[in-house]
Amino acid sequence: MALASSSICRFIFYALLLMQLCGAREIVDKLNQKDDYNKENHINLYKKNDLSDLDPALNVFFHVNDLYSGKKMPVYFAVNDPSTTPRLLTKEQADSIPFSLEKLAYLLKFISLHEGSPQARAMEQTLKQCELDATPGETRFCASSLESMLDSTRGILGMANLKALTTNIHNLSNTLLQGYTFLKEPLEINISDMVACHTMAYPYAVYYCHGQKGYNRVFEISLGGENGNIVDAIAVCHMDTSMWDSDHVAFRVLGGQPGSSPVCHFLPADNIVWIVPSP
Repeated sequence: MALASSSICRFIFYALLLMQLCGAREIVDKLNQKDDYNKENHINLYKKNDLSDLDPALNVFFHVNDLYSGKKMPVYFAVNDPSTTPRLLTKEQADSIPFSLEKLAYLLKFISLHEGSPQARAMEQTLKQCELDATPGETRFCASSLESMLDSTRGILGMANLKALTTNIHNLSNTLLQGYTFLKEPLEINISDMVACHTMAYPYAVYYCHGQKGYNRVFEISLGGENGNIVDAIAVCHMDTSMWDSDHVAFRVLGGQPGSSPVCHFLPADNIVWIVPSP
């Protein structure tokens, strides 16, 4: 009887997983809107002939000298539909599902997806991203459960109490790109190190997380949108870009080249920055 109940629960779990994958066009849209600042992902997704071809979702980059009250700039913030947003699995659930490029064919067959379909390509891209070697000075991992995210983050930042920072959007509207004004002086959060986690396109929640050595600054910024949105945004400024690839999309948006100037960017609402708060 216990075995039968276990089989039924497993069937229901995978049936829900299948429904979430096949019913969500967002899995492809999210892949194209990622603000994943890893160089390989940017080259694959956003290497264009000129700036007019760049996705509007790239309106998240800015210069460090833009950090002042009253600054006006266009910013893209995605508004996620909770009914279609992939959820984090428990560690037990995540560990029961293969998560490797080598097992992609098995997973596609299990959930009845055709190779070459948009959903299959999105899953393949995420798995490739998660299996890339780290760049010099970087630590990276992918997490499909909160437990694994915390374990890996503590392995980087230590066992101290961690704090999660996220962007919060108030007075939601469907306008993804609009003009925003910095409502007050940005507040810098004193940190010694951080780990940033970005959502990836997958049928259930997968986060690509990375920590980079070097001088990084984190800010809380209050933004007022021209359509009435209020955003309590988290922004990260990478002060040393000398190790970045010259094709990094930030240089195509802001100008410059590796090491020429800092690069700042806003984080979407579904991204997380883990820090160790100062005493």
